[in-house]
Amino acid sequence: MRVSIRRFFSGASGGAIILLLSALLGLLLSNSFLSESYFKVLHLKMPFLALDDAPNLAEFISIAPMSLFFFVVIAEIKEEIISGHLASFRRVILPLISALGGMMIPACLYGLITSGHLEVSRGWAIPIATDAAFTLPIILALGRHVSEGARVWLMALAIFDDLLGIVVIALFYASHLNGYAFFAAVLITAVMIGLNKKSVQNLWVYASAGVVLWLALLVSGLHPTIAGVITGLALPSVADQPEKASPLERGKQIIAPWVTWLILPLFGFVSMGMSLSAMSFHALLAPVPLGVALGLFLGKPIGVFGATIMATRLKIATLPKGTSLQMLFGLSLLCGIGFTISLFIAELAFSGSDFLVPAKYGILMGSLLSALAGWLWLRFLKFPAKGV
Repeated sequence: MRVSIRRFFSGASGGAIILLLSALLGLLLSNSFLSESYFKVLHLKMPFLALDDAPNLAEFISIAPMSLFFFVVIAEIKEEIISGHLASFRRVILPLISALGGMMIPACLYGLITSGHLEVSRGWAIPIATDAAFTLPIILALGRHVSEGARVWLMALAIFDDLLGIVVIALFYASHLNGYAFFAAVLITAVMIGLNKKSVQNLWVYASAGVVLWLALLVSGLHPTIAGVITGLALPSVADQPEKASPLERGKQIIAPWVTWLILPLFGFVSMGMSLSAMSFHALLAPVPLGVALGLFLGKPIGVFGATIMATRLKIATLPKGTSLQMLFGLSLLCGIGFTISLFIAELAFSGSDFLVPAKYGILMGSLLSALAGWLWLRFLKFPAKGV
């Protein structure tokens, strides 16, 4: 039993299970006799930020603790580019092309389904995300049914997907810009770059600068979670002594467990709080939930698989070793699991709007269908081993 518990808390599946259970708990509470108290707590204002329009508790969780989530994401991306699965052009190009296809088609499909409804156009980015927190544990659980090369491809795709998602958030989900605060954010970023160039190793220096940068971005109108991205990029990836871990490694080691076991579950608990009383077959056919659900369930696999075929047919890249197109199609189905980042973008796109809950309906349906279809395809079909 002790070994099993240790394996659970050290494995990729443990964090995904806790996240899922926390989200289900939020969904249950928001549809129980405690729903009034649940929503009352989530709407408590955070006056300590001293802003005219101070965020409530739910909004604060999405912009403060989630900054640490984006720090971990960018740290993993940086490590993979320096010495991991993305360290060579040959390893980079196929998952990058696959990720781009997996973003464009869902966005276009959402736009097509919601055409004529300009008030919901801001939701176009909701179905573009792949949630590595759920996808990777599923393929690990599938074991021999997924080749090692396919696992590496999906891991790299998920990394690029997260990076492109961060770019989308920065470019398209900023509010009205405050010039003075933006200038302060640029200045702090320049200081952090200078610290990196000088190979400053003290984590507290970067952490302090990151907090100030977060505040500047919050006031500027840009989404403050970008502070986590900039801090991750600024941290040196090389230690000043060979036997020591780099500041980037140390920062990730400290923050990643908090993100896995507290921040993401807390975000899931808050974000999945929605009343299901209005949920019906007719409601799911409304433009927003239908656009999100089909964007994830159909748009994602079409975009990912189509871009992958195009890259291999044009001889831009080759299939991963031991991997057939049939296996990659099953993995492309799993790419439609867009839980965490999709919820995050939905909060940005429809915060305070009547369209937020329908968007969450679509995320829930699209992600569940994608997980089920991908699992069944990969678990029960046999594939020839191909690729180089």
